[in-house]
Amino acid sequence: MKLETKGFITILTGLYSFQDCVHFLASVRKFHREPIIVLIDRVPQILYPLLDVFGNVILKPAPSHENPVLASRLAKLALYGESLFDKTIYMDCDICLLSPIDEVFDFLDGVDLLVTEDVQPAIAKAANLLRVKQDILSTLQSVGLPLNENSIQYNGGFIAFTKSSKTQELFTNFKKYFEFVVAHQNVLLLKDQGAFAAAVESVKPKMTTLSPVYNYLDKWKEIYAIDKPIKVMHCTYPYRPQYAKNVTRSLFTRIVDRTAKIFLPNQLNNPWRLK
Repeated sequence: MKLETKGFITILTGLYSFQDCVHFLASVRKFHREPIIVLIDRVPQILYPLLDVFGNVILKPAPSHENPVLASRLAKLALYGESLFDKTIYMDCDICLLSPIDEVFDFLDGVDLLVTEDVQPAIAKAANLLRVKQDILSTLQSVGLPLNENSIQYNGGFIAFTKSSKTQELFTNFKKYFEFVVAHQNVLLLKDQGAFAAAVESVKPKMTTLSPVYNYLDKWKEIYAIDKPIKVMHCTYPYRPQYAKNVTRSLFTRIVDRTAKIFLPNQLNNPWRLK
């Protein structure tokens, strides 16, 4: 049963991202009143009220796994089924909104899917997907991913979608191809972009690629050539630029940040990010 026609969804799997998620919720609430679903796993329930404080937050169990990185990937595969909305904007919880993005919901009126390209969009050059140094495209094809030299790598940090048969088919194929990735961990890194690109290639949903201002990775800012204000800042909390920090700064977030240094695991030393 749908709560509303539109809303947001994010993923929180493990304490390493808890501080990120607090700032994510703070930034969305600064500009939007729509409900926000948090797919959550491996976070003590005693901390849930720190997420509920932002209002209209729906905490739903994410697929559980001892590896929070794999758990987050499994949760991304489940986004379509877990969404309660006709129009959904998914964002990684290490994202900070810098302005309202109401127009993204409007953009969904004519398409099934809205995405942004990765900083390295050409799949044939996506060395970030491989554990080994060998030809990228033929390696991805050899594990069963239906990709070609024209396939595009989209950044999975921002995905907006509608409830439609085409989108459902996309996520079904996304899950299928991600299982290929998991089965070939000897050559592929545990990332979802290759499987998502394969799903797009096979299903061909009606989609629009948005400007990088909707998924701006500050770590790679020298790569971009944009002349419009950034709306969606994508960066892990230790590297948030000052203007992103300014958006979410409040007494509550400052208290969370100070206590996080004492009680939460250090994101920089997250063992799962090193695997």
